[in-house]
Amino acid sequence: MNEVIGIAIGFGIGAACRKLDIPCPAPPHLMGAMIVVSITAGFVLCQWILA
Repeated sequence: MNEVIGIAIGFGIGAACRKLDIPCPAPPHLMGAMIVVSITAGFVLCQWILA
């Protein structure tokens, strides 16, 4: 459930940044975005393993 909420919040922040024309708090290049995704996936995986 937390993952779904996190993804929804992420999409909401991205949409708001695009609509309000403010800089998005994420890297604009694919490699930077993949780093953010991998950090998030590592965090979620570690949380799942420890639970």
